[in-house]
Amino acid sequence: MLAVVLGLGLPIPGCTGGSSAAPKARSTVAAHWVRDVHVPGVVDLTGPRSDGQIVVAASGHLDLLDRSGRLTPFASGDTGYATALGSEPYIALSPAATFGAAGCTFGRDTVYAIEPGTAPGVIRVDTQARRFASLPGVAPNGIAFDDVGRFGYRLLVTAATQSDTVVFAIDCAGRVATITSHAPAVEGGIAVAPASFGSFAGDLIAPDEKSGQVWAISPDGQSRLVARSPLPSGGDIGVESVAFVPPGFGTQWAAYVADRVTPGNAHPGTDSILRMSGNDLAKSGARAGDLIIASEAGAQTIVIRCTSACTTRPIGEGPATSHVEGHVMVAQRAPGDRL
Repeated sequence: MLAVVLGLGLPIPGCTGGSSAAPKARSTVAAHWVRDVHVPGVVDLTGPRSDGQIVVAASGHLDLLDRSGRLTPFASGDTGYATALGSEPYIALSPAATFGAAGCTFGRDTVYAIEPGTAPGVIRVDTQARRFASLPGVAPNGIAFDDVGRFGYRLLVTAATQSDTVVFAIDCAGRVATITSHAPAVEGGIAVAPASFGSFAGDLIAPDEKSGQVWAISPDGQSRLVARSPLPSGGDIGVESVAFVPPGFGTQWAAYVADRVTPGNAHPGTDSILRMSGNDLAKSGARAGDLIIASEAGAQTIVIRCTSACTTRPIGEGPATSHVEGHVMVAQRAPGDRL
């Protein structure tokens, strides 16, 4: 029986630091990720779309996952989407048909995927796939929409250089602007903070698995430390996947994340979508506006809440073999949903 929620929160004065305690071993927590749907090669997911389906990136292509748990190919065929096997083509879903400026739209339910291969950029996918923007000389490693507006409601992409991170903002016409070329090293699921997230409202929030640091990058290119994760850190170990809990969150919701098979790794993964129930999240104390972060190794999970100050709490974990990638997605479930 689960009886203990770890801690009452680790205060972070001024929202600029975190716990300096040594990482703790896995222990009793309130929330658990469970294996839900087997998806070979799964690396990320986004949505839900307006029809309730989730878009899944797996094995170099895209699928739609419906409420019954059935997978169907999406944008396949000669003009469809495909990318190299073994890459990490993280994806984002345009939230509305009117999302954008410059006399155009991003297109409701349109998927945008980073292309980290030999011709790095962003691919736009509806029923077909086409190159949306090119990002030469960098390796894109994160993607998210600015649905708050401080970045001009543009698509945000992070990319790695030898020592820093470049942050790009791309408008609906595919025009690329550089927000900064010198952000700290980050990689994985990224998200824009809601207006309720203290002094970081509207900033781009991005984790660094190697150091355990969670960064906020503002529209003027400045970087501030949000928190230091109390979880173990390091390559293929530390904080990886993020999401903000949406407005209206309740016990009938659920969180989802990709658990990718990685042969030879200490956490080899299961090629599954993991699910955490809204009931578990609510019992752990998570609420709308909180930042959820899952670690790459074992899906160990923390919640960060920022108001006048920030607190960080471990709340959950997944199967010990989990190898988490991409974004966390938090969505409302309908009655009778298998997922």
